[in-house]
Amino acid sequence: MYPMATLQNKGLVWLRRDLRVHDHHALRMAIKHCKAVFVCFVFDTDILSALLERGLSHDRRIDFIWQSLVEIDTELRSHGGGLIVRHGRAVDLIPKLAQELGVDHVYCNKDYEPAAIERDLAVKKQIASHKIEFSSLKDQVIFEEREVLTGSGGVFSVFTPYKNAWLKKLTPGDLDAHAVDLDSGRLEKIPSQLDTGIPSLESMGFQKTGIESYLPTGMSGASHFFEEFLHRIDQYHATRDFPAVKGPSYLSMHSRFGTISIRALVREAHTRMLAGSMGATIWLSELIWRDFYFMILANHPRLAPARSSSHPTSGHESFKADYDNIRWESGPNAEKLFKAWREGKTGYPLVDAAMHQLNSSGYMHNRLRMVVASFLVKDLGIDWRWGEQYFADHLNDFDFAANNGGWQWASSSGCDAQPYFRIFNPITQSEKFDPEGKFIRKYCPELAKLSNKVIHAPWLAGSIELEIAGIVLGKNYPHPIIDHGEARKNTLIRYAVVKKADSSASQ
Repeated sequence: MYPMATLQNKGLVWLRRDLRVHDHHALRMAIKHCKAVFVCFVFDTDILSALLERGLSHDRRIDFIWQSLVEIDTELRSHGGGLIVRHGRAVDLIPKLAQELGVDHVYCNKDYEPAAIERDLAVKKQIASHKIEFSSLKDQVIFEEREVLTGSGGVFSVFTPYKNAWLKKLTPGDLDAHAVDLDSGRLEKIPSQLDTGIPSLESMGFQKTGIESYLPTGMSGASHFFEEFLHRIDQYHATRDFPAVKGPSYLSMHSRFGTISIRALVREAHTRMLAGSMGATIWLSELIWRDFYFMILANHPRLAPARSSSHPTSGHESFKADYDNIRWESGPNAEKLFKAWREGKTGYPLVDAAMHQLNSSGYMHNRLRMVVASFLVKDLGIDWRWGEQYFADHLNDFDFAANNGGWQWASSSGCDAQPYFRIFNPITQSEKFDPEGKFIRKYCPELAKLSNKVIHAPWLAGSIELEIAGIVLGKNYPHPIIDHGEARKNTLIRYAVVKKADSSASQ
């Protein structure tokens, strides 16, 4: 037991993107330092209202969160507590709930997005006026903000030296679980007048999506995917780039919402890396990229859009400032091209199949994210922010830091991005990573009868083969909306304004 003399009376743990009750920093500290602990979650209308305004009432992420909360509530009640769930502005409801419960301390795990930082500061200020303490703890990353620096004490902007410094700094203690003693007797039963249950999705303006049918939710869903992936992790390096192959971990959404801790993932990957697993080595590198993008955002908040922005390109800067001088396509033609891209009607099968996968499931294979992003920006000449916003609205695992980093990588405007002259060829990418057209056939079934040779570029098929396959270009499958060769030439011209910026390397 913990020494009673050091304990505060009551604590409140505020869950956000850490939807679990194991290996949880804030919950561990609350149970360690308070006699009685309450746990809460707020469906924050500052976030949800924007989704509803954009017509996302069937947002799979809200359904995922809701189902994950049900599991947390069940687990907490089995240990004497329960989960208090509210719907409204978190900046107002957390101070109100803290006062209603009479707590001495509010605990949460740190968030690094500018809007979240602003929200937390507002909550901290409000509860401080009532003599309530506020603690925000590191939990969703291994190293945060300025914990990994260059030899001269600066912030990295290139991934490989950051990764090397990250690995050098890592100690076993960094990966230790924040063990939570649920049997401590300190989880407090919710007062009856405050125990109003979890508001229904419908009452908040959202609908069931059926996401659990293909992506098990909550802590149990995360454990399921993690255990299954461990049987394949040693082959990850060989399978991760092929969308028709079961190569990824499928843990990205669980990592995003914290139904499993990042420490558990990194600990397993690092242990296997040391044992010589190439697959684990590559996967660990992916996890370090996650820390890298969080670090970039924390040190460059200008990358986030202004909270008042009504358009995805407003108040939203490129990491390399010179890249904001690029003149993107605009007007009706840009809207037409963007519509074809988001609806999977570009005439390039791999791009279209990837967009159909995203639109139907909320998931897109990582290799395909690079392909469709490059196509939008460097084939169609559309501002990368348009694609970034579309992904933000539709990706189950949307995380601002990683999404922004990925789109700026594809557009060459970000830190450690691909060179401006590197332009993915959607046909050769298709031939290389979906050689038998299995992925294309799944998501573009109208092309299923084409041979493996021409399925990557149907317009190159002969008229007889198209007729046998039942394809009429322009009717049941579109002509290419742009010629890749011509688009490449136009992109090199478009990017001429940033040649000097790309020629000077930075660390």
